This record gives sequence, C-alpha cells and structure tokens, in this order.
Amino acid sequence: MDRDEHWATIAHQRRELADLLDDLTDDEWEQPSLCAQWRVRDVVAHLVLTPQPPSPARLLAGAVRVRGDFDRLNRDLAVTHATATPAHLVAQLREHTGSRRRPVVTTYRNLHFDVLVHVQDIAVPLGRSLPMPVDAARAGVERVWTMGWPFHARRTLADLRLAATDTDWAVGDGLEVHGPTEALLLLVTGRTAAALPRLSGPGVARLVIRTPEGRG
Repeated sequence: MDRDEHWATIAHQRRELADLLDDLTDDEWEQPSLCAQWRVRDVVAHLVLTPQPPSPARLLAGAVRVRGDFDRLNRDLAVTHATATPAHLVAQLREHTGSRRRPVVTTYRNLHFDVLVHVQDIAVPLGRSLPMPVDAARAGVERVWTMGWPFHARRTLADLRLAATDTDWAVGDGLEVHGPTEALLLLVTGRTAAALPRLSGPGVARLVIRTPEGRG
C-alpha cells in the first residue's frame, strides 16, 4: 500500500467507527475495551485526538510529568478528553475523518495500524462487526512485526510461525498459528484473547497460556 492508500484506509475506518458509535447506549460508552484499562470512550477520545495533536512544548511538558512513560501520557490525554459528551466525540471524529495531521512522534504507517486495531478494541467487546480490509490488515501486521517497540512481536512470538489464511503472508519459525490477517494483527498487538477464537494450528496451545493485555 502506498501513502494515499494508507490515509484512505484511516479515513474509511474513522467513518465506519463514527457510524457505529451513533448507535451506542450510555452504558456501552462506559464498557471496557480490548485495550487494557481503557473504556470505549477513552479509545474514541484517543482516536479523536490523533489528528489534533498537542504542541511539541505541551508534549514535552507531559513527558516530563510522567517521567518518560509515554503509555501513561497517552492514556492521560485520552482520559481527559473522554470527559466530553459522546455526541461531541463523534462529531469531532467525523470532522477530522480525512485529516492527515499526526503527532510528531509517529508516522502514517503507525497511525494506519493504530486505527485498525483501536476500531476492533471498541467493536469486538461490544459484539459489533467492522471487518478490516485484508490488504489494510496485511500492511498493518507487517508494520507491527518489523517495528519492535512497543509490541516487540518478533520477540514475544519468536517460537511461532504466523500464517495468514486470507492472503500470502507468513513470518516466523516454529509451531504454526494460522488465521485471518485481521486476527493476526490483533495477536501481534497483544490482543491475544480476542484473536484466539479465530486462530488454529499447533501453536495455539502455547498462546492459550500467555494472554498479554492489549496496549492503548
């Protein structure tokens, strides 16, 4: 996928999510997402803030406050913004659907898999279906597999071979785990419990006993 295709996927996922959010009840907005310690509304707030990044000065000040713990900073920003009403959060998501602004600390390739995964963080626990396009999911899983921090997928899954059943993608050396690319993307980003029902192969037994929590 080229740059424009990545951004087109991001815009499409934002639109699809906004449509899903229109139908949520107040209780559903407060439900836990797949992302550990994040409610549905917190994940939405994070996605809303992505095209409205803080200034470098504010980002630096926040990093100093949390002593360089960017996971905590990321969550703090989202939780603070999540105090807005659901209607306001959805309106902001729609307003910035096609925006290509991004935080200075990331890239469009990272935003691409970020939105793909966070949409599932919301949809899956609510029992909703928003399938990922296969080519987009493949680009996402390839990016996560090669990037190291924060998921370190090649290290944590070093004894397994991952193989997609809906495209010609496979990595690793070990007991095979196969399934749709969407499920493999959830797996490499730490959403193991959510991915497991869609995975098969001799390596699945190893995954059952290690189910790392998803990161925000």
